[in-house]
Amino acid sequence: MTYLAKNYNRKKISFKYGKGSYLFSTDNKKYLDFVQGIAVNSLGHAHPKLVKTIRDQSKKLWHVSNAFQIPEGEKLARKLCKKTFADYVIFQNSGAEATEAAIKVARRYFYSIGKTNKNKILCVRNSFHGRTLAAIYASGSKKMTEGFGPKVSGFDHFVFGDHKSLKKKITKNTAAIMVETIMGEGGIKVIPDWCLVELRKLCNKKKILLILDEVQCGIARSGDFFAFEKSKVKPDIVPIAKGIGGGFPIGAVLMNKKVAAGMTPGTHGSTFGGNPLAMAVGNSVMDIVSNKRFLKNVKDISKYFLLKLNNLKNVYPNTIKNIRGKGLLIGIQLHTDQTIFIKKLMDNKLLTIRAAENVVRILPPLNVKKNEVNQALKIINKVCKELN
Repeated sequence: MTYLAKNYNRKKISFKYGKGSYLFSTDNKKYLDFVQGIAVNSLGHAHPKLVKTIRDQSKKLWHVSNAFQIPEGEKLARKLCKKTFADYVIFQNSGAEATEAAIKVARRYFYSIGKTNKNKILCVRNSFHGRTLAAIYASGSKKMTEGFGPKVSGFDHFVFGDHKSLKKKITKNTAAIMVETIMGEGGIKVIPDWCLVELRKLCNKKKILLILDEVQCGIARSGDFFAFEKSKVKPDIVPIAKGIGGGFPIGAVLMNKKVAAGMTPGTHGSTFGGNPLAMAVGNSVMDIVSNKRFLKNVKDISKYFLLKLNNLKNVYPNTIKNIRGKGLLIGIQLHTDQTIFIKKLMDNKLLTIRAAENVVRILPPLNVKKNEVNQALKIINKVCKELN
């Protein structure tokens, strides 16, 4: 019997410890973990530097209120701002909280300049921005919002890739456009650089804000620190989480000086967000993943992985429909049932997770080794051969 609520359909497997790219189950089986907490464990399991950071910081200070200055948070905020477009950071505990904060920052900005009518956020239908009430209605997904009425207003939606629909949905009440630079849960769909450029131009023309949700695709997951960097676009607001904590719960919203001016004392807060223990971990992760050599390695291993997966697609065209993604945020879109495919991968000791549009999501740690990628490819090939 379990006393946990049944809001998760959990697989009948549990783990006692992890090391790097691997998880070891309670029945002593070794699995190659290409879920990594859904793109959370950016440096794999039990990374020595993160273990040391937590051990050292835990002996000093875990938590103090944001009523006081927190030097570890000041240090991480400075690193994030120096590395990115941002001028200011508000720390949170999760991606959903970071998204909520991003929505608040956008609305508060227009309120602060006397344009209180501009309070609607335009999002992609069937996107994913978290599980809070506002975030599920931002997604525009009937499945996610079913049973959670009344509807949270303030969100409009357009279809992914439908630029005419996007332009028509912008009204005098639109405050911002919010999109995932790479849609994760939505099926590993990448917004092209040219499209990001056009979004920025459109926002400038309409005098609205651009929010790029990089909760899943940010923090080196794409091979660049942020997935939008190659486009040279500068967003106004970016929520982040997942990889920045390397497994420790951290979220944040990054913003430019213009929009940050509206966030005066009392407009937003968090009990645990920015606590010393989380910030110490975030600083250690940041030191590793922002390194140019580290980022180059992510790109190199990604290029190899995607090439080999596309080769498999050519060998098994009746099983694999498409290979999607960027960096180490990879999707295998199938003709066959993803549930069966994922189960067979797990039976062969490779852990993956589903996404929309019949996609198998592959999320190795960013420091994954080539021999581990080859091991995964061997398993994927075996499963494709069985199902072909």
